[in-house]
This record gives sequence, structure tokens and C-alpha cells, in this order.
Amino acid sequence: MKLPYWTTTLAICLLAGTAGAQSWAWDDGTTPFVVTPPEVVDRMLRLAEPKAGETLVDLGSGDGRIVIEAARRFGTRGLGVEIDPSLVTRARENARRAGVEALARFEVQDLFETDLRGVSVVTLYLLPEVNRKVMPRLLQDLKPGARVVSHDYDMGEWRPDETIELPIAEKLIGPLGRSTVYLWLVPANARGTWKGLLQGHGGEWEFRVRQRFQMLEIEARAQGRELAVRGSRLRGEELKLVVTGNIDGRARNHLFRGTLKGERIEGEVLISDGEESTTRPWTAIRQP
Repeated sequence: MKLPYWTTTLAICLLAGTAGAQSWAWDDGTTPFVVTPPEVVDRMLRLAEPKAGETLVDLGSGDGRIVIEAARRFGTRGLGVEIDPSLVTRARENARRAGVEALARFEVQDLFETDLRGVSVVTLYLLPEVNRKVMPRLLQDLKPGARVVSHDYDMGEWRPDETIELPIAEKLIGPLGRSTVYLWLVPANARGTWKGLLQGHGGEWEFRVRQRFQMLEIEARAQGRELAVRGSRLRGEELKLVVTGNIDGRARNHLFRGTLKGERIEGEVLISDGEESTTRPWTAIRQP
């Protein structure tokens, strides 16, 4: 039997009269509603950077405050998904009072059945095990570059791109007196072998990429030799890597910056020998 999960984003039941004693769900397996503090809502939205024309989905939307605030401040169209009909009714009334009912929609729905295709931002405040269950859907259905923001709980082996901790004196649910906000950018698929010409500088370059979530292991080769990859970063579709090596008889550093779109990377490379630098266009194609 599928058990319903609901919250603005989390829930925990403190045992009355026992400081620090907690249980992570009610006995029936549901996730009860707990209000997200205004400071946390603000920081979640600042990390997510929702925009007008984008769609935000709050999984476990409670009284609707995240969806409403995104609509009010940024003009972002939003959907709040909540299993408790009374909370959906409250959220709709809150949206009406805020004057954003045209942008903020709320539905009684199981979060695991929510269509996330085309969504730009997902917010959640769920139990740790629920985060882990929903994570494969996020990676599968969201487009590269979509932002996922969670209050208090991470995604296990999918490491966050950014983490912020806030002191919240009145917070008595979950980690006491503090909140942690996590941001992930859904990574593009960079796996495989990529080749491209760098005109006037080394001819054909080859990159062999292994990937786990946004973490990359890259080997670079040009002019018949292996070059040292000093660092790399993938944030959504944006790729950066630093390569050091001898090209045309001179040691140089190369900062590659590009946007990954399907089977193609387009960008530029900053080439420096410590005294002079130049920038050249850079394109790479994934090999079959």
C-alpha cells in the first residue's frame, strides 16, 4: 500500500517533555505538516533564483507560503502539491489574499505522482528517506540546470552544489535552533569521449569524461600526449575545466568554459603562459 507523504516540507514529532527526543514520522507512516520559518523561505528562494516565465513546484506545500512568495516576489508560476485537503484550501485562500491566485496553484496530490517535466525549480522539506525516494525522479524528469532546494535534509550520495546553515532560535523541530538549506543543479550528461579543434593551438583535443552526478573525472589529450586536468566543475549545463600542459613547445594553462547542449559543447578557452593570455572559441562533439 502506498503511504501518503505531506508537509510544507518536513515533519517531525517531538516527544512531549523530553528535550531532544524525536521521532521521524507519525506511526501511520505519514509526514505531518510543519511551518517553514520565513527566514528559511527567503533563503530557499534566494538560492533557487526563480524567474518570471519559469515554473516552481513545492512538494509538500502545506499552507503554500513558498509558492506564494515566489509568485509575489518574482512573478514565478507555481504549483503546490499537498496530500491534506484542508491545507490545500488554506493555501488557496492565502494565495487569494496575497493577490497571486493567477500564478499560484495548489492541488491535492501524492508528490510521487506529480509531473515534473519542464519544471525549473523544485522545493521540498521532507523526511530524509522521502528525499532519497524522490531523487531518481528529480534526476530523470527535470531538465539540466533545473534547481532543487531542500530544507534540512540532503539527497544522500547526490552531493549538494551549495549548502547554507542559518541560526533559527525559535526552531524546535528537526535540528534544534538551526536550519540547513541545500541547493542542487540537475547536471547535464557529460559522459563519453569528446573531440574538438582548437584552431592555432594544439589542433585536435580529446577529453574522456566519467561522471557521477555533477562530479567529473576527466582525461585530456592533445598533440599526442596526455595533459594534466587540474580541476573541473559542472553546474547544470555549464562546464569548466583547467588543463595544464606543453602545447607547441611551451607550457600553458587552459581554462575551458562551455555550455553542454546534447552532443555538443560550445564555449571558449583562456590560454595563459603566466605572462600573456589569449581567448579562443572552443567547440567539442561527443563521439559515438
